[in-house]
Amino acid sequence: MANKTQILAYKDGILIKNVLSFDLGQIFDCGQCFRWGKTSENEYSGIAFGKKLVVSQISNDIYFKNTSKKDFENVWKDYFDFSFDYENLKKELEKIDPVLKKAIETYPGIRILKQEPWETLCSFIISQNNNIPRIKKIISKLCENFGEKINGGYAFPSAKKLAGLTEENLAVIKSGFRAKYILDAAKKVNSKEINLEKISKMSAENAKTELMKIKGVGQKVADCVLLYGMHNLVAFPMDIWMKKVMETFFKGKDPEVFGKYAGIAQQYLYHYTRTNPEILKK
Repeated sequence: MANKTQILAYKDGILIKNVLSFDLGQIFDCGQCFRWGKTSENEYSGIAFGKKLVVSQISNDIYFKNTSKKDFENVWKDYFDFSFDYENLKKELEKIDPVLKKAIETYPGIRILKQEPWETLCSFIISQNNNIPRIKKIISKLCENFGEKINGGYAFPSAKKLAGLTEENLAVIKSGFRAKYILDAAKKVNSKEINLEKISKMSAENAKTELMKIKGVGQKVADCVLLYGMHNLVAFPMDIWMKKVMETFFKGKDPEVFGKYAGIAQQYLYHYTRTNPEILKK
């Protein structure tokens, strides 16, 4: 964390003052996660790593409600990537291209969450050919029907739990053709045929090769798992939208132009162009 940042512990939560490069709306709404929802103007609630959190923001002050200092240190500090210096990174990325600079200036509070790998894999399998409201609904049903009950909601179901199910069991979540892919992923992860811990330590290319052994997992889903679930920041998810962005602004170039933090650059560009689609028509 930055030197000027202060962490203050209270009976019912943690207050972090003077946090830079942090905007809850930008973090939760840029397409990287699906279990967070806005509960009021400056407040969101969600579940990660089996824990419910309510978090609010006023200017550069972030208040983590209903959590302890221990949980903040062991879960949320890492989850929200507080140890990474986004301020200096943005300065470096802005030098690469004017469009990227504009994207960063427009959404300076984006940061990449460090999500649980299995949940990320399953979530992005569900995300294929889907819209965000429906993705969230399917994941919510998956957790309510098969996840462990926790204080304030349901944890994401384990690979072991889902591996014992059938497509008929999953019919209740209405995931359509994705059900067979969810089950294949669960069985392979549960049996360690796909070892997510080992994969997280591989190079991006080798990791993608392993992940793509799961039915329904292609380049884009594999890159999403690497970036959002394994914090492999060179991973560059390329869906139809990002292909348009690259064709429009970076014709003839590949993600290597953004360097070892290509995944973060992708997130700025993705959110900027998705919320301002008219710029792709200029």
